[in-house]
Amino acid sequence: MSHDPNPCRYELIALSNESTVVAEFVPELEVREATYQSEAALERAFIDQLQNQAYEYLPIVSEAALLANLRTRLGVLNKIEFSDAEWQRFFSEKISSANDGIIEKTARVQEDHIQVLKRDDGTTKNIYLIDKANIHNNTLQVINQYEAEGARVNRYDVTLLVNGLPMVHVELKRRGVDIREAFNQINRYHRDSFWSESGLFEYVQLFVISNGTLTKYYSNTVRDGHLAEQRRKSSTNSKNKTSNNFSFTSWWADAKNRPIMELTGFTKTFFAKHTLLNILTRYCVFDVDRKLLVMRPYQIVAAERILQRIGTATNHKQLGTIAAGGYIWHTTGSGKTLTSFKAAQLARGLREINKVLFVVDRKDLDYQTMREYERFEKGAANSNASTAVLQKQLEDPNARIIITTIQKLSRFVSSNKKHPVYDAHVVVIFDECHRSQFGDMHTEITRVFKRYHLFGFTGTPIFADNAGNSGNPNLRTTEQAFGEKLHTYTIVDAINDKNVLPFRIDYINTIKEAPTIRDKKVSAIDTERALLDSARITQVVGYIREHFDQKTKRSSTYHHAGKRQAGFNSLFATASIEAAKRYYAEFIHQQQEISPAQRLKVGLIFSFSANEDDVDGLLDDEAFETEGLDQSSRDFLDGAIQDYNTLFGTNFDTSVDKFQNYYKDLSQRLKKRELDLVIVVNMFLTGFDATTLNTLWVDKNLRAHGLIQAYSRTNRILNSVKTYGNIVSFRNLEQETNDALALFGNKEAQGIVLLKPYAEYYTEYRKKIAELLALFPLDQTITGETAQKAFIKLFGAILRLKNILTSFDDFSGNEILSERDFQDYQSLYLNLYAEFRRTADADKESINDDVVFEIELIKQVEINVDYILMLVEKYLKAKGSGQDREIRATIERAINASPSLRNKKDLIEQFVESISTTAKVDKAWLAFVAARKKEELEQIITDERLNAEETKTFVENAFRDGAIPATGTAITKILPPVSRFSGNNDHSEKKQTVLDKLGAFFERYFGLT
Repeated sequence: MSHDPNPCRYELIALSNESTVVAEFVPELEVREATYQSEAALERAFIDQLQNQAYEYLPIVSEAALLANLRTRLGVLNKIEFSDAEWQRFFSEKISSANDGIIEKTARVQEDHIQVLKRDDGTTKNIYLIDKANIHNNTLQVINQYEAEGARVNRYDVTLLVNGLPMVHVELKRRGVDIREAFNQINRYHRDSFWSESGLFEYVQLFVISNGTLTKYYSNTVRDGHLAEQRRKSSTNSKNKTSNNFSFTSWWADAKNRPIMELTGFTKTFFAKHTLLNILTRYCVFDVDRKLLVMRPYQIVAAERILQRIGTATNHKQLGTIAAGGYIWHTTGSGKTLTSFKAAQLARGLREINKVLFVVDRKDLDYQTMREYERFEKGAANSNASTAVLQKQLEDPNARIIITTIQKLSRFVSSNKKHPVYDAHVVVIFDECHRSQFGDMHTEITRVFKRYHLFGFTGTPIFADNAGNSGNPNLRTTEQAFGEKLHTYTIVDAINDKNVLPFRIDYINTIKEAPTIRDKKVSAIDTERALLDSARITQVVGYIREHFDQKTKRSSTYHHAGKRQAGFNSLFATASIEAAKRYYAEFIHQQQEISPAQRLKVGLIFSFSANEDDVDGLLDDEAFETEGLDQSSRDFLDGAIQDYNTLFGTNFDTSVDKFQNYYKDLSQRLKKRELDLVIVVNMFLTGFDATTLNTLWVDKNLRAHGLIQAYSRTNRILNSVKTYGNIVSFRNLEQETNDALALFGNKEAQGIVLLKPYAEYYTEYRKKIAELLALFPLDQTITGETAQKAFIKLFGAILRLKNILTSFDDFSGNEILSERDFQDYQSLYLNLYAEFRRTADADKESINDDVVFEIELIKQVEINVDYILMLVEKYLKAKGSGQDREIRATIERAINASPSLRNKKDLIEQFVESISTTAKVDKAWLAFVAARKKEELEQIITDERLNAEETKTFVENAFRDGAIPATGTAITKILPPVSRFSGNNDHSEKKQTVLDKLGAFFERYFGLT
């Protein structure tokens, strides 16, 4: 019998480590100074506060002092005194190797923070750059006004050092200045100097930007993307703006999701030592794409609440009961997969936990979640193709995180009455834990596992109000199945934080219904049949086709997934398989007469659902089963899939494996915006994310969680052009929408989640236009930097309002400014943009830091080549009549107002000069562009001594794919042979020069024909 040396030992009741996010933040009531606060005064106050929070202030402004301090701090942390030779060796090999960039340094902090020092006596010692196990062993220091000289001299505002390494950088602007200016300034530091000297500032993991009133934080992911863009250097690639990255900066908040924006409160909470060190060491994820993701406060709270619940339930011996788990209510689109991954990863690290099971409820989510988990950490998750594979993983002690579907887990349980894993200490996390887990499978799984913690994640919990009537009455709500709610982050919170977009809803009343449809005596199923009237189907499809470009913003262009895209895409939710078939057939019919290039690319998907006639609007899950479909529906679906095969050169059908692959292929093409519209019944309306999707056309009853889930397909953040999710409903769902928002938001949710009425935006727009005309009349030059900045700010606000107004049908014809005047103002705006960018390249201090340009929004009113050619045709007809000069001026004005046509101005003007009055404009333009394109490409081939045939193939592929590939072997094949006396640098420079020239060439000719 073992003897306990400490008979007075106490059993641990709960973990007491400090929470990373403060439970509730109450700002101190302090006397606010009424006087002006300069940027320098704001900086002084910030540093004073950090010193009060036990940060050590260092008056370091040079690299020599920074390196000396680093050596000292690492020596103290690792209880070692480096000899000069040891330090030199360690620093040059393990901290600042000549080949290291941002990615390598971030990897060192996040994944490889223990480096090996070779000592002078031949022994080795582990050197910690940061102590992740005992975070308070690390030293936090603050420096300011550090001067670095790279491409030019820069002075950084405030930098926080962790063990002497710069890991957090803070850029401040005075109160009243847009914090995006601080964001811009950091981007300039990336470009100019973070890489300079020993490159220690490339160790910065987090950035904080503040103007005192507003404060945000973000990871170095943004800077890496910006630097990649800079390396391409081509001015023509400037359309790949990183401006949208500002959308991915985050507010800090307390555990009740109340944002802490003021710098004083932010410093007190975010810069509390344990909070900052926890974020750096535990709540960043460096994914396999080598991007650093920093978690948002609500994600951190959820992960910690799960860990705390595991600890307390284990100590209270509550394993295998509902008290051992709980559920997380985080709204759709708020990053639940990252939160669940981090919770799973941290639970995996707990000594007492044997397995973490991540359970999803459909095969498509299995595939999607697997990809997401694999993105966060290669090999972290083991997905399983079959129940046999699942069994192997459950028996393998090294498979610590397993992703499976509830169906596979249920099959495993029913075929294994006894198994050792049932006695293991497991954490089971359910993704999207509404509906499908309630019932026999849930009961069966919780019956056989003995020592489990059950956690559920959902964007739309099931409450008594939205529970169905079927199944086990004791398992109808989320709380009954999973236990108490551990954390909440609603759609109202997410929209307030700008983590997802609000919705704009159009209820279309123009489509007439048969009078019997309103008769209460008519059953719901009969109503659905009446709504399938062929005249109504024709009207709905006609409306969608007529308004498609407007709703999906097809006049706007932006870069996504390496290609330039025009506008967004959409889903069409129908009430039944019969409705889906009829709508698909009507699209085919209506598009017969137009050319294939003008047709909308329409897809169709549905599968067998046991409750297809259930019209309660709660969205039943569709499985991947096509066998249950009646023969005519299956034949119809096969026909639609054949259309898809013809369009994309694929080979799918409704057989089991091929249908699953069709689903995956369809989902990928939706995400890449290769399809315009997909007609669905229930599929894709839950658990599917595509940032390019902005519109949901609805001819289906939706309510409660079904409605929120479906609407939420449209509101993922992408860029400044996409400002809301568009819902176009052919049914009156207003009451259902208001009820759902009250249930999943709060009573005031409507005013936050839904866009304001048209009149409010239009009133503001009218006011701004009046201001523009009064302050900046077109016949007067805008002189002086102050006036120019005021114009840029005002016109940017007008562009943002116009971006929203263009989707309202009422706006057409009420634009106030004539097209000509708007173009002139736009030209002025673009001239200032070009001028400020030139200044940024030439001047030591860039005035560009102080202005924010809305270049993505300019493309809202982009003029295309077809419009110019129409003007050229008019010009030729009017030649010699006196009107021709006016038309020439209109052509010039249109080109000057277009960001994408400005670099083609000489081409268009030469074409206008060269064309004869009798020529067919379209044909002549195609011939002219082909000839000039060929000439210019041959000139590049000659000047750069490229492989002619390989280059032509390379360029053809780029025009086909929509982008010049900067990586891969294709670019290497076109370069001239490298002399064996040339160094790597010569080869890299040559490659970059060729990429720059081909990039400029691509931008000049892409989209011209």
